[in-house]
This record gives sequence, structure tokens and C-alpha cells, in this order.
Amino acid sequence: MDSSDRGAPGAATGVTGAHPVEAAGAWGTADLSAALPATDESADQALKLPVVQNVPKALNGWVQPMPYDYSDSPGNEWDGNARVYEWDGEVGDIGPEFPDLELQLFGDPEQRQSQGIDFTKIAVIEVFQEGPVRVQPISKFEDAGLHPAMLKNVYMSGYNVPTPIQRYCLPAINMGYDVIAIAQTGSGKTAAYLIPILNKLMGKAKKLAAPRPNPATYRPGIDPPVRAEPLVVVVCPSRELAVQIFNEARKFCYRTMLRPCVLYGGGPIRDQIEQLQKGCDILITSPGRMKDMMDRPQILTLRRLRYMVIDEADEMLHDDWSEELGTIMTGGEQEEGNIKYMLFSATFPKAARDLAKTHLAEDYVRLRVGRAGSSHENIKQNVILTDPSMKKQALFDLLHSLPPTRTIIFVNNKRTADELDDFMFNKGLPCASIHSDRTQKEREAAMRGFRSGTTPLLIATGVSARGIDVRNVMHVINYDLPSLDYGGIEEYTHRIGRTGRIGHRGLATSFYTERDEPIASVLTRTLLETKQDVPDFLQQYIPEGDARINLKFEADSDFDENDVAGAGDAGGGDDPWGTAANGNGDAAASEDPWGQAASNEKPAAPEAAEDEPSGW
Repeated sequence: MDSSDRGAPGAATGVTGAHPVEAAGAWGTADLSAALPATDESADQALKLPVVQNVPKALNGWVQPMPYDYSDSPGNEWDGNARVYEWDGEVGDIGPEFPDLELQLFGDPEQRQSQGIDFTKIAVIEVFQEGPVRVQPISKFEDAGLHPAMLKNVYMSGYNVPTPIQRYCLPAINMGYDVIAIAQTGSGKTAAYLIPILNKLMGKAKKLAAPRPNPATYRPGIDPPVRAEPLVVVVCPSRELAVQIFNEARKFCYRTMLRPCVLYGGGPIRDQIEQLQKGCDILITSPGRMKDMMDRPQILTLRRLRYMVIDEADEMLHDDWSEELGTIMTGGEQEEGNIKYMLFSATFPKAARDLAKTHLAEDYVRLRVGRAGSSHENIKQNVILTDPSMKKQALFDLLHSLPPTRTIIFVNNKRTADELDDFMFNKGLPCASIHSDRTQKEREAAMRGFRSGTTPLLIATGVSARGIDVRNVMHVINYDLPSLDYGGIEEYTHRIGRTGRIGHRGLATSFYTERDEPIASVLTRTLLETKQDVPDFLQQYIPEGDARINLKFEADSDFDENDVAGAGDAGGGDDPWGTAANGNGDAAASEDPWGQAASNEKPAAPEAAEDEPSGW
């Protein structure tokens, strides 16, 4: 059964005994009509009855699997049309409180805890300041100089203690510096830039923002629209991540008088333009749709832009997006020096370093939280040797052996996602799948079902691997380990980072087959780095001697032998980008402080950014 057969309840998925007269009439042949059996009114009535799909019996412990129902969407229908706080101009520098919207944005006050109970390990992760400017980190949000209303938003969002990346980013952005942050996935990067940027703009909406209609009296199609002139643009690689950041921005924009909007490919462009024409101060966007809107100057201009954020920068710096990202980064009509740039990512390849050198100011802050591309010890990683022909049964047995919990299952291609979706659904497991061939409405419906727990099993390709943050994802399964063609160990890091986020504990299980041998060495070193058990079949890849103590990783997917590892802080000299120092404090041989050490493995570029469908 193809996954497309899983229609909404009541949708005809196959009818036996089609209406014979209608069939004959459709073909217009008397012979065919005469050859078919006679019909009666009961048959007519039978055809009018809804056809209910046969739903498999639920597996013990899991919720009942349900057919896809894309009509089960909120009143706004599209995620980009979700309700945001809109100020009507009647109050001073900040807007009044709206209890009903507050409940919708932040949830029940008793369930707002976002950070996990095991925050100690992630809190002690080392942070390296490698740029020419140093900042004094904060230890609690009260020390960050936040506006009282913003501080309340932070607490209502579930943040009680700043994560390592937040401790440094909040003061750096507040002091007006450009920022480059290389942080482990699941470390709170989104809040690290949204909180200080919105706080800097808070209370200044009247002065800085473009004129826009009063939302209380605006009549679409009657009142004249305005041109969107955002103060902040956040660019990210995938549609799902754009919607996720938009939902975070809705929380932090509460009472700020700043209006967030989101643009992404696959969504209804007419609806997105209508949202922009109501006014836009904070724009979250994928690169393809952003470039499209920039070519429509009557809809969007960047002449008021103050902050440009590139989230998951490494994912977008493929050749496919170099032109679009270059156009976006120039800031349109802005003069050089007017825009503050922030680049955030879990890895930082050479293409990202080159982009930073081109656009960032000389006095920037560069942060590295742990090793670039690493994961943290809160995630328990298991690697299981599996026969390729038995992987489906192994997955079923694994899920059956553990208590039901919200789980993401990663595969390498779209065909496998569809096949696995059908297999699990027919086994009575509540699942959904998501990949780039799904329509945007299908993808949003799958993510809503996953977040709500209706379909706690999500089968995904790399489209969901980057930055997606769903609460209480307790288990990530690599049904297919990411081969070098699908991003290698960098992709592995992003995948398992969907669990164990912001101090929570998580479990990551990977099925290893003989086809995964090219990734075996670096996978073994990753397990050693995070103090995981190395299975017997990977023991042969454990380094010996000093290499075992000082594990080496290739953190750059397009390694340049002229780049030298920057193990220490950037040094002085005439080069504003500094000179890398080695562990003894001596300058490294290369003048490029952005280089990273090499290893024998050279992974290929990860899966393309999600605005453009890619092949299997």
C-alpha cells in the first residue's frame, strides 16, 4: 500500500462494485452496458455511503494509528498564519497583556518548564572565545539587562537558567557586536539571538518600525496594504525550521509591539504576501522564498534592516544557495555597516568562514561551545549491528521492547520513508512521514500530529534533521546511518541532537550495516568523545596511543589543507581576523584562524536545503 492511500477518514480508497450504468455511460458503448449486470436503487444508495478505511489495531501501549487527516488544522489553516501579538496603538512603549493569547503562546503555566532536570552536564561545557573581542558572560537572565516585559516572556517560555551559548550571546548582541556562534545542536541557539535582538528593539517600535495599519480596524482587500520593511531577518534552510523559529518569535514578541512573519516555499504565497502587507518587523524566511520576495520591491524592502541572522549556516552554504544567500546578506538598499550580522550553526565549514569574513565587522565576537559538530553526554548512543534485510523487523522489535515515547526515525531517502511509513502503519503503530515530496500542507499536518502526540512516531529524511525542536523527543533512531553522500558524521550529529535538548536526557539508536563501514572510524571517535560504550564490531576502529587521548575530527566537509586547526584564541596582529594559536599559546603556521584539523575521513556535502526538492 502506498502511503498516498492513507487518505482522510471518509475518503474513498478503493470501491468494489462500481456503478455499472455510470461506467457504461462514461464509455458511451451499448455493448458494455448490456454486458454488465443490472443495478438498482440500493446500489445507488451504497455508493453514497462513506467508505471507511480499515485501520490496523493499535500495538500494545501505543495510541491508535489513524489515517492522515489534513483537515485537522487550526483555524488559521497554515502555520504561517498563526495568531501573533498585535498592538493597537492605545498603550505606551509596550502593549497590554492578553491572557487568552498568553495561554495560546506559552501554554498552561504549570507546564511551561522547557529545560530538562539534568542541566548540569550541558551547563559546564567549555565555551571558547576565538574572535578579537571578548565579552563577560552572564550567569542568570536577570543580569542580561532585559526589559521587564522581555524577562517575563523568557520565564513564560520555560527558560530559567541561560545555556552556555546564551550566557555569551546575550551580552555580545546587547553590546552591539557581530556574532559567530558554533554550538552543539540542542543548546538553545534560537533563544540566544531572539532574546537580545528583540530586547534591543523593545520600546522602540514607534521610532524604528515602518508605518502599518491598525490590526483592530484593518480590512483586507479594502484598506490599502503597506510594504513590509523588517528590522530583523532570520534566514534558515528548511520550512519546518522557519515555522519553528516563527513560533518562538511569537512568544518573545509578545507585548513588544513588533510583528513577526514567516516566509517559506511550498506555502500559499498569496497568504504570505497578505501577512507581509499588514506590516512586518521580524521576518523568518527560507532563502528561496526570501529571494523571490526581494524581487518584488512593492512587497518587501530591507531598507530598515538592523539585524541579519543566518541560522544553521552550514546547511545553506551549498552551491545551490550561494547566489541567493549572497543577495540576502548584502541587505538590499542598506549601506555597509548598518546591519549587525549573526551566524549560528553546529558545524562551521570553510564556506561559512569565507561568508563571515566577507560580511562581518572587524570587531566581532566568535564563540565555540565545545567542539564544532559535537554532541553532548546527555544523549545515550547505541549502535546495533543489523542485517540490511532485517532492518524493518529490527525496528519493530526495538519499538515493541521500549515504552511508547515520542520518536523520530531517520532514513536517507524518500522511498524508504514511504515504505517504512506503510510497514509501521500496517503493524498498528501511530506514525507519519515527512520529506521534500510531501506537499507543505501534508508536512505541516505531520508536524502538528507529532507535536500533539497523535502520531508520536515521525519518519523523516534530512528535511527535519536541522534545528527542529519538539518537546519531549525521547528517542531518535537512525534506521539508515547517514552515509558520506548524506552528510556523514555532521548529519549524524544533527539527527541525534533532536533528543536530549537543553538539558534533557535522550536516547539515540543507530542500525549499523556493512554498508556503513566508511563512517565507522569517525563514528567510533564520536562515541569515545561523549563517553559512550563502543560495541564489539567497532572496537577495531578505536585509535591507539595519543590519538586515543587527543581525538581528532574533521569538522569541515570541504577541508582545505591550507587551513590549520585553531585550538586556541585568536591572536593579535594586523589581520583583524587574528591568527590561530596552538595549545601552547604560540601562533599556528597558517594565518587563517578558522581552519580545523583533518582526519582520514572526508564526508560529502549534506543534503540540500529544503526549499528545493532533491533526488533520492
